Amino acid sequence: MSTIVATLRTDRARRLRAALTVLLAAAVAVGAPFYFAPFQVFQLTMVLVYAVALAGLNLLVGFGGQISLGHGAFFAAGAYTAAVMLDRYGTGHLATLPVAAAGCFLLGLGFGVPALRLRGLYLALVTLSFAVFLPPLLKRLEPVTGGSMGLTVEKLRPPAWSGLAADQWTYFVVLTVTAVILLLGRNLLRSRVGRALRAMRDNEGAAEVMGVRLSLHKTLAFAWSAMFAGVAGCLYTWVIGFVSPDSFSFVLSITLLAGLVVGGLGSLYGPLLGGAFVMYVPSVSQDLSEAAPGVVFGLLIIVVMFVAPTGLAGLPGRVLGPVTRRLPRTTTAVPDRTPGAVSAPDTESTSQAVPDRTPGAVSAPDTESTSQAVSAPDAEPKAQAPSGPSAILTPADPAVADAEPVGAPPRTEKE
Repeated sequence: MSTIVATLRTDRARRLRAALTVLLAAAVAVGAPFYFAPFQVFQLTMVLVYAVALAGLNLLVGFGGQISLGHGAFFAAGAYTAAVMLDRYGTGHLATLPVAAAGCFLLGLGFGVPALRLRGLYLALVTLSFAVFLPPLLKRLEPVTGGSMGLTVEKLRPPAWSGLAADQWTYFVVLTVTAVILLLGRNLLRSRVGRALRAMRDNEGAAEVMGVRLSLHKTLAFAWSAMFAGVAGCLYTWVIGFVSPDSFSFVLSITLLAGLVVGGLGSLYGPLLGGAFVMYVPSVSQDLSEAAPGVVFGLLIIVVMFVAPTGLAGLPGRVLGPVTRRLPRTTTAVPDRTPGAVSAPDTESTSQAVPDRTPGAVSAPDTESTSQAVSAPDAEPKAQAPSGPSAILTPADPAVADAEPVGAPPRTEKE
């Protein structure tokens, strides 16, 4: 019972800490645009955009066990879908979001077919080829995509009733969409689909034996991942207001994968940390060395991997783990074993009284086992073995068979 109570208290404390963490993060996120400068608010908005893209990549790589180097292509597809709708058809910004999400979902569903027969490096090369040939294709479709010049669209404008600046309004819109996407990903991972993805990642053979349809869930993993990337591309168009093929080269796919690994694979908070890494580390590298920003970027990735092999999301547990193991743990009370100490009996483990084995002590008879012997006087007494060694006789001895029990009535002639 004490173990169950301790477990319940631990779960309640864990949920309380999680709720307090979420409330604190929400308070910081809501108050950030009123404290920072417009350019810093823009950077925070781009962190949220990259976090949405990394959430989809985490669903595919971190939980699905697949390798994708073409995630930037789905990002570009969502961005161009929103840009074409805004520029060519004059639709509203909010109308572009579901169209970009649905279009990228279907694109990922069709692209997930090669994942049924490929795995490992072969699947990575196929996805990389998709990211390589998409920018030249966008340049060739000049009547629709604007070619190499790209498309310039109108950014989000705050309504008059909000009283917010343009950067603040854009930040709150992107924050709302990001919160919905992360909540959707969390619920998806806790559903049957998420459990199937984890089983498929750990052992495909065992997952198939347990009834997991590998072909279906591999395809769905690509579809959901592409949908999240398409939503991120649509948000990118809202924030930047400009798209061009050179903005979505295969380097973007490599950067997104590196950001996910640094943030933490298979972690719900890894995409947020990875988005911050993707946004801020290139600018920091540019400030440290204008001649070789890529070298500084690579060295920072190597350092993070040595310090936190499980990503930045697993760094607190890696640091606090040895500290918590050294702290004294609360244990249940142990009865005193010293001579002369009297401890209260445990009612759950000792349901029957133990008879006293000391000489001269008389123990109470067991009422359940001896109730029949007391209430049935006509019951035949059980034969007891003689106590003396000289009185031990075998049942085969005729004298034993004809012997009369002590105290028995005399036999009659009929008997």
